[in-house]
Amino acid sequence: VPMTSDSRNWLILALLVAGCWLVYLLAPVITPFAISAVLAYFGDPLVDRLQRVKIWRWKIARSVAVSIVFVLMLSFLTVVLLIIIPLLVEQVRLLVLRLPEWIEWFSDTALPWLATKAGFDLKHFDSAEFSRMLKDYWREISTAAFKVVDVISSGGMAVAALITNLVLIPVVTFYLLRDWDLLIQGIHDLLPRSMETEISQTASEVDKVLSAFLRGQLMVMIALGVIYSVGLSLVGLEFASLIGMGAGLLSIVPYLGSIIGVLVAAGVAIFQFQDAFHLVMVLLVFGVGQMAEGMYLTPKLVGDQIGLHPVTVIFAVLAGGQLFGFLGILLALPVAAVLNVLVRHMREKYRRSNLYNSQADEGG
Repeated sequence: VPMTSDSRNWLILALLVAGCWLVYLLAPVITPFAISAVLAYFGDPLVDRLQRVKIWRWKIARSVAVSIVFVLMLSFLTVVLLIIIPLLVEQVRLLVLRLPEWIEWFSDTALPWLATKAGFDLKHFDSAEFSRMLKDYWREISTAAFKVVDVISSGGMAVAALITNLVLIPVVTFYLLRDWDLLIQGIHDLLPRSMETEISQTASEVDKVLSAFLRGQLMVMIALGVIYSVGLSLVGLEFASLIGMGAGLLSIVPYLGSIIGVLVAAGVAIFQFQDAFHLVMVLLVFGVGQMAEGMYLTPKLVGDQIGLHPVTVIFAVLAGGQLFGFLGILLALPVAAVLNVLVRHMREKYRRSNLYNSQADEGG
């Protein structure tokens, strides 16, 4: 019996629901493979570019190009794991120790000064009680956070899972890089011939969005994080690396990283130096970063491809994390890019439909 259109649609919907439920159940298992797929997606363009390079008459083979890119990626990740992450963890620990001093300074000095300038009356405000309350909250939060870190780091299963992933992710990434073009071609060959052109065009647009937003934006984030960290370190600011890299990572949402970075760095500069010169230097660092991003980094690395709206990015990351944990955060932007392209195609089809044009004719 031939399947009707409604039956086919219900079957597709049921398969999608079942697929999402399966991903939810297998999220811990899928996560290292998803990380490997993301790394392979980042590395494949460089592999393809190396394959087009000719040294005299010798052309670089796919396996050699994959090996070169794999070593570069592994070296970068090793530097991040062994140097940058311990540095940031140490700065976080220092922040936990120093924040009570900041709270006391804010309640005893900064808040009364702001109230005087703004004309507020703080006669009934107990700064000592306010400071004590904030310190108690911070002590509870930091103690709980460190307990979670200690449990995770000391748990045998967690350590075993971490070691397994550290071995599994590079191996899977290498094989995916080597066979990426074959996998894409295999998926292409399975497409229904009647829909092959439309699906290929949609997939090409999705790849452009992802390339612009993921590959390009990631490089922009790293570059801004380095600029901010180095600049704030030269100023002599405490927690320069933590603030700089945090601002760089938050720049995945336009302007969010620079705004939060300026506010936090300015607050630290006021507390640490208590003069206008270092505050101006902090603003200068972020000004240089914004000029570099607007004049060079974004035009050169991201380009003018259609990207994702900042609100879409925030919602996708939060929704993905809520539904599927870390795997959801990892897959949030690729899924959002696919939906962004599909919605654009649906809007174009709607504007060409009789429903839209008949309404326009009646209105005229």
